[in-house]
Amino acid sequence: MGIEFYLIAIVLLLSFAVFDLMVGVSNDAVNFLSSSIGSRVAPRHIILIVASFGILTGVLFSGGMMEVARKGIFHPQLFTMPELITIFLGVMITDIILLDFFNTFGLPTSTTVSIVFELLGAAVAVSTLKIFQAGADFADLVQYINTSKALAIIMGILLSVALAFLCGAIVQFLTRLVLLSITPSR
Repeated sequence: MGIEFYLIAIVLLLSFAVFDLMVGVSNDAVNFLSSSIGSRVAPRHIILIVASFGILTGVLFSGGMMEVARKGIFHPQLFTMPELITIFLGVMITDIILLDFFNTFGLPTSTTVSIVFELLGAAVAVSTLKIFQAGADFADLVQYINTSKALAIIMGILLSVALAFLCGAIVQFLTRLVLLSITPSR
């Protein structure tokens, strides 16, 4: 494979990165706005201002998780450059399609969760092809995938969902108790 392949791959990755960024920001906006606009919790301009601050906060402080996902899912040193480009192109295309599908129907999804599982799926697919081409056993897959780090990331995602659910339920319960105690009874 010549320099043309890498040049085309880099141009594709850059153009997909632009589309992925637009779809990712749209996804964050959908996650922030759907329930609040639908429930009419505040005037639209207030909701948009709060959502803007939420997206800005996410952009400024979210770099660590993406770095962990990028460095922790698979062992890049075991792949050739064309295989790595295939993995990342697959991730970008899948991310654009998945997030755009969810945004189109107003469904909430996490960009971090989608990236983690897209990286895992692409790495498993390319590793499986490598293993079968070499005539090796499927059990060799664990050499290519950083299973301990991938499981730690997945468990962290599941734990954060459970913790968010528990904290949300407690806050809602306490808020209702406070509101019931200050509202006059009929």
